[in-house]
Amino acid sequence: MAEDSGEELAQAMTAMGQRARAAAQALRLAPAEQRTQALTAMADALAEAQTDVLEANAQDVAAARASGLAPNMVDRLALDVERLLGVVTALRTVAAIPDPVGAEMAHWTRPNGLDFTRVRTPIGVIAVIYEARPNVTADAAALCLRAGNASILRGGSESLRSNLAIHAALVRGLTAVGLPQDCVQIVPNTDRAAVGQLLSGLGGTIDLLIPRGGRTLVERVQAEARVAVLGHLEGLCHTYVHAGADADKARAIVVNAKLRRTSVCGSTETLLIDAIAAGRLLPAIAADLCAGGCELRGDARARALVPDMGVAVEQDWRTEYLAPILAVRVVDGVDAAADHIATYGSGHTEAIVTEDAGAAQRFVDLVDSAIVLVNASTQFADGGEFGFGAEIGISTARLHARGPVGAEQLTTYKYVVRGTGQVRA
Repeated sequence: MAEDSGEELAQAMTAMGQRARAAAQALRLAPAEQRTQALTAMADALAEAQTDVLEANAQDVAAARASGLAPNMVDRLALDVERLLGVVTALRTVAAIPDPVGAEMAHWTRPNGLDFTRVRTPIGVIAVIYEARPNVTADAAALCLRAGNASILRGGSESLRSNLAIHAALVRGLTAVGLPQDCVQIVPNTDRAAVGQLLSGLGGTIDLLIPRGGRTLVERVQAEARVAVLGHLEGLCHTYVHAGADADKARAIVVNAKLRRTSVCGSTETLLIDAIAAGRLLPAIAADLCAGGCELRGDARARALVPDMGVAVEQDWRTEYLAPILAVRVVDGVDAAADHIATYGSGHTEAIVTEDAGAAQRFVDLVDSAIVLVNASTQFADGGEFGFGAEIGISTARLHARGPVGAEQLTTYKYVVRGTGQVRA
């Protein structure tokens, strides 16, 4: 699909939706074993395409750097042998997880003898709009396929070469086991109007839209989409070090939560530390972070303990840095930490570090985010770490799916009612 006129693009996108609908019906009828074989074949094909994928990615990265793309976005874009192997491994893991389609969710019998079962069923056609990360091409395709859904993928312009190379390998795997290549389609150009077409629903052929990217993308999708949307705005994550925290644990967790990989949505952006523990723990934690190249911006009480820390302003509490920058605030107890999170957080992922079981439970009860961790790094906000094999994203929505979106979260359900001739009075 070259850069088309508006009418040509609309026709091409509508045809893509129609092909996806037909492929979704084929997938709905395909046995679980065939979809498992397809996922394994897709992983094999991607592994075999390593040279092509890495060459395409190198071109994308070079162009991104030349255009001045932010370093954290370049990091998301870049693939190497290890990262690509991780993508292949994720495909194999998705192939190995239990197939959700047809799984019984509930079963009961009424006094009149009617037998009720609630079973998982595919959603249908899922469109995924994403930025920068080429691994999403494989992750989204695999998870949609595992759940019996056809997918239409639209990646960012900065990763087009990488996405096309990955998609070509995935299609080879699909067709090798007899599934239609239209089970996984990709928009093969950078025309922004294609996004508008997807938001329209392509004539009713799209059942669900999933945006994965920055605030601007997600807000546009949520504002303009004429079909259901599942997504998150941003990962403004917090780690709270409670007065009862173990010093060694606190230091290790905070450094990992912030610096393991700053460009991921599970990276901690604000450190909250209890006033009782701040004098004991904050200087050492700050030294560890600074040694790792992290810039600290603190409130007055934090800066009184670490004078070299920069001054935090109101906007710092509201910023997803995706960079080695961390806002630091001293708070008076669990409730104050939860209040800060409720005021400034995005409902993504929060953690408490403490040896006090009561305080931990209070934090869990008060904090209403998709993921709440106790004594663990926020960087575990990842579908692979949850055992899902991969994820399409972390949903901060409150309906349908919340947290890592894996294969099970890409299903809906239906009721099957079996009778023996009952009629209603």
